[in-house]
Amino acid sequence: MAARELPIFVAAGEALTDLVRTGPDSWRSLVGGATWNVARVMAKLGLPSAFAGAISRDCFGQDLYQASEAAGLDLRFLQRCAASPLLAVVHELHPPKYFFVGDNSADLHFAPDELPEGWMQAARWVHFCGISLAREPLAGKLLGLAGQLKLAGVKISYDPNFRAVMDARYDSTLRTMAGLADLIKVSDEDLLGLFRSEDVDVSFQRLRALNPAAAVLYTRGAAGASLHLGELAWQAVPPEIAVVDSVGAGDASAGGLLYSLITQPERGWKEHLRFSVAAGAGACLSAGASPPDLDTVAMLYARTQASALS
Repeated sequence: MAARELPIFVAAGEALTDLVRTGPDSWRSLVGGATWNVARVMAKLGLPSAFAGAISRDCFGQDLYQASEAAGLDLRFLQRCAASPLLAVVHELHPPKYFFVGDNSADLHFAPDELPEGWMQAARWVHFCGISLAREPLAGKLLGLAGQLKLAGVKISYDPNFRAVMDARYDSTLRTMAGLADLIKVSDEDLLGLFRSEDVDVSFQRLRALNPAAAVLYTRGAAGASLHLGELAWQAVPPEIAVVDSVGAGDASAGGLLYSLITQPERGWKEHLRFSVAAGAGACLSAGASPPDLDTVAMLYARTQASALS
């Protein structure tokens, strides 16, 4: 049997377990992690994809491993080590309140040097996001990896995906990753948190100033999204759908845009944005962070409207 070809898309960072309180004395564990979710989105759309990161060998890690296998991710990039799992403990749902448990956990032991030989030559895009870039020593490893990829000519996408652990100490990482990125995905909530500001428009301009050459996907939930490149900008609104759950919609939007850029390079940016918004809408049709399939996104893409911003 011929060896499996290396993936053209890789997401590097964290996979974790959401431990969600469902009652006074009951909890539910769910596989997750922003970086891992984007890898799953790409695989569900049919692109050879991998999640590059480390997980534990316990029951939580086994769930992540099995879910990665079921998603069709390239398991050669998934490292397993005898360390504790990374947990996001969601102790309240309305509004969500959570904290992370992961001192010396498995994700921190990710070893970029142990990834498959030749993977950088095969990869066309590598995605970085989430709390992995705010957790040392993993953050330093990922920043170094992003620098190597940039020198190798691999395109980089970056979604800061703001969480409370990203305080002023994260500012230098934000500057570095934004400067390396060919594509930045950000939400209105991200902007307010990252720049510790109440003015979302000023925060957006501050982000763009970090790398004026980068394309920026700016998502606003049910209000849709806009795409900015230099002096040009487009906006799109999602079609009317029966929303089941918006968890994972942002990750699906990022994945949808990347999928369109990779597989349909002849499309204009307005069409790439339409596909991105359609993918985000598709993720809202199922409970949990469930990536939409290509047929669903194509159907929603046909119903998604986009236009140039003046």
